[in-house]
Amino acid sequence: MYSLAFSILFVSFLVLTLIARFWLASRHIRHVLAHRAAVPAEFAEKIPLAAHQKAADYTVAKTKYGLLALVVNSAVLIGFTLLGGLQWLSIEAFRLTGPGMPYQLALLLAFALVSGLIDLPFDYYKQFVLEQRFGFNKMSRGLFFADMLKNTLVGAAIGLPLIWVILTLMDKTGGLWWVYAWLVWSGFQLLMMVLFPTVIAPLFNKFTPLADAALKTRIEGLMGRVGFASKGLFVMDGSKRSAHGNAYFSGFGANKRIVFFDTLLARLAPQEIEAVLAHELGHFKLKHIVKRIAVMFLVSLAFLALLGYLKTRLWFYTGLGVDPLLLAGQPNDAMALILFLLVLPVFTFLLAPLTSLSSRKHEFEADAFAATHTDARDLVSALVKMYEDNASTLTPDPLHSAFYDSHPPASVRIRQLNLAPQ
Repeated sequence: MYSLAFSILFVSFLVLTLIARFWLASRHIRHVLAHRAAVPAEFAEKIPLAAHQKAADYTVAKTKYGLLALVVNSAVLIGFTLLGGLQWLSIEAFRLTGPGMPYQLALLLAFALVSGLIDLPFDYYKQFVLEQRFGFNKMSRGLFFADMLKNTLVGAAIGLPLIWVILTLMDKTGGLWWVYAWLVWSGFQLLMMVLFPTVIAPLFNKFTPLADAALKTRIEGLMGRVGFASKGLFVMDGSKRSAHGNAYFSGFGANKRIVFFDTLLARLAPQEIEAVLAHELGHFKLKHIVKRIAVMFLVSLAFLALLGYLKTRLWFYTGLGVDPLLLAGQPNDAMALILFLLVLPVFTFLLAPLTSLSSRKHEFEADAFAATHTDARDLVSALVKMYEDNASTLTPDPLHSAFYDSHPPASVRIRQLNLAPQ
């Protein structure tokens, strides 16, 4: 009774999500194409028509690609759940390993392998067809597959011990296992913030100290004015993979470092780079990073508590096409984890605008911070160049943007900056 009701609820939410995504995407495509013929008035003197049309075409192509991936992923989700894919994987893993931790890890590895193989053609198409078509791909096929291998090895080296600890806690620590698992997960996230800049990221990219003495002096002056301490200024060879440009800072506590894509440094003037960095520093000084981490920890605690409830309910498994009694009374915690991760996005999709709203609020605040500590006109000119270089549409559908976009639309963001005191 409960399992049938949960199956109906799951399918209903999945269909609702698909309808909403297709509706939003179709609105977005129509809106972008309707404004393709002319550059918006506020950008008319700054961005050529050809660049505006390239951005429109790129946006439409990405949106259509996203819809194709959505259809395939939804079919795969149904295949894994209601059509018995996970049940088959579970039986085969059990046949090979028998009960216990080997079975749990084998099931997770088999699921990850199948999922990765399904994703591979889409990743390849995105890089070597979509990005290539619009001139953004700089990656060779050898580098693509080398990255894939590195990601797999690094993921296994980091992920398997973590999963083993989580599964052990689920099995050995009783009804409050999710509290202990949350503590482990939170500690792991903080550890990754420390290790990623110095241990993991250099496995994929080369980081060299910023060599431009004048630019370094300008940036150090900005950091001094806003009270930001950094472990160093680095340039990342992003151009070996993509023509897109960006800047960010990573790390945690005393381990913070500022990183510029080489593509960004090649395009922006020194004062524009300073303004972009001031925006990024604004996120730090206004405690956006801390707030996001706190929200992430609270949400993960709530979700783990929910998983703690669901993993003991038979209808959660049978309603998703899985027989949890395969192990003759032994826990099937790996299956609970997989099912939870598969269906959670279906039930939380309609909450996405809340995340987008919070992120856009932070972007406005960081822009205001940058306008206080640098010239707002420099940030505007930098953003215009970045919109053009990254082929970011200047005319997104307002509802699509409100639902998905972590940054405000270009016209709204620049209009706000132009109101800042000069």
